[in-house]
Amino acid sequence: MNIPIVFEDDWLLVVDKPAGLLSVPTPKNESRTLTSILNRDAQEKKLDYHLYPCHRLDRETSGLVIYAKSKGVEEKMVDAFRNRKINKKYIAFVHGKLAHPQGTINSAVEGKSALTKYKVIQEKSNYSVVEVVPATGRTNQIRIHFKSIQHPLVGEDKFAFRKDFELRFKRVCLQAQELEFLHPITQKPIFLRRDLADDLKKFLEEHE
Repeated sequence: MNIPIVFEDDWLLVVDKPAGLLSVPTPKNESRTLTSILNRDAQEKKLDYHLYPCHRLDRETSGLVIYAKSKGVEEKMVDAFRNRKINKKYIAFVHGKLAHPQGTINSAVEGKSALTKYKVIQEKSNYSVVEVVPATGRTNQIRIHFKSIQHPLVGEDKFAFRKDFELRFKRVCLQAQELEFLHPITQKPIFLRRDLADDLKKFLEEHE
């Protein structure tokens, strides 16, 4: 697969994950994941490192994923995520028009505290384009939080029923668009941003 590399140095590799691909195997132990594809490629090129995912995205979510080239660097990055030292920004398309142009969703996910900040950046006829900043990193947090305020993501079928909405899409309209953090080794600030995935751009063009 052609997986775009967004950033690379001696310690880190950041890629733009396409939708439809798992970051890591689930308990079903799938053999084809983003991690396995990248490591197989590194092996074929006889590169002297193994890649360790520092976080993950849902299968349906596109966007930025950070890999470490050693276990030690992975541990530093995982600590940075745990201590909320890595700023993440997502773009989501959600059903309907939100009552407030910006706000905070503060409700538990699987019994753990979870906080999501959002800002509406475009209002369409029957959906909104929202910039989302998860202050915590619970599994499926963004999807669960927007469902909790009756504005599930377009394409959602895990936490909402597709049949309840006129607007349809083949996957969840969610992209991890920006990452900002201090490099774990050099301590230099890193800022990475990706344009919307092609399928999301096309959806915007076709649904005013």
